[in-house]
Amino acid sequence: MFLSVSGAILLGVIMVLYFRKDGLRLSHAVVCGLFGFYLSGTSVAPGIEAGGAGLARLLGGMTL
Repeated sequence: MFLSVSGAILLGVIMVLYFRKDGLRLSHAVVCGLFGFYLSGTSVAPGIEAGGAGLARLLGGMTL
């Protein structure tokens, strides 16, 4: 749960930055949000979640 919340916050921050700096239109953000919402209800969702968790473990294991 903590990983998904922090991931959602990170993606939200990125979306706000794109909205302010790179000209992300509000309609584009709505379409992306709806796409993610409907994608989460498909059979592909567990694979996407597993890939995100694997990426988080990879990034969490890196040391500077």
